[in-house]
Amino acid sequence: MCNLYNISTNREAITRLTRALDRAGWNEPSRDVYPGMLAPIVRVGADGVREMVMATWGMPSPPAYVKNYDPGVTNIRNTSSPHWRRWLGPANRCVVPFTSFAEPNPAAKVPGGRTQNVWFARSPERSVMFFAGLWTRWRGVKRVRDGERDYELFGFLTCEPNAVVAPIHKKAMPVILTEPDEIDLWLSAPWNDAKRLQRPLPNDMLTVVDPPAVNCVSFVS
Repeated sequence: MCNLYNISTNREAITRLTRALDRAGWNEPSRDVYPGMLAPIVRVGADGVREMVMATWGMPSPPAYVKNYDPGVTNIRNTSSPHWRRWLGPANRCVVPFTSFAEPNPAAKVPGGRTQNVWFARSPERSVMFFAGLWTRWRGVKRVRDGERDYELFGFLTCEPNAVVAPIHKKAMPVILTEPDEIDLWLSAPWNDAKRLQRPLPNDMLTVVDPPAVNCVSFVS
């Protein structure tokens, strides 16, 4: 499960590839993103124009798993579930820019210590790519101390891992989009056409990289 990713790019690179207006006001040199934090996404706005906005990572959980608060679901695999089907249409799809993502490496766990992460990117140069995401507006409690609030939330789809990710995480990897036509398809096509993008990235389009240098860490929503 991917619960950490990094964005080391600029808004011009994101808006150029997505043809989106910047309505987020975001332009940071490097940001690690953890669940519950704000991060940029690109979606089709209410006016029909693609827009980059800020949203909180963690979609609403299935009700059976919620007690007095809901930290949210970051990774979405079972798109046949009634819980997720309501958000599969173009109006609730988004793309999530990133330059690298992390998976915990069980083989590197130190007894009594933290599990080390392995980082993946398109290349050592870490060009921008996009997770295939879903978003929604939601009112509820994500942290008890904050009480009930209004949020715009996102998560992204996962799929079978490719041969690069599988040695570290054998169950899943994020669904990754790299080309403008894939972004167009994800943001606009009927689900029967868009769902074919829920597949592993080709092995030669992903590599293991060093941890990113972080200059600015994302803030909690």
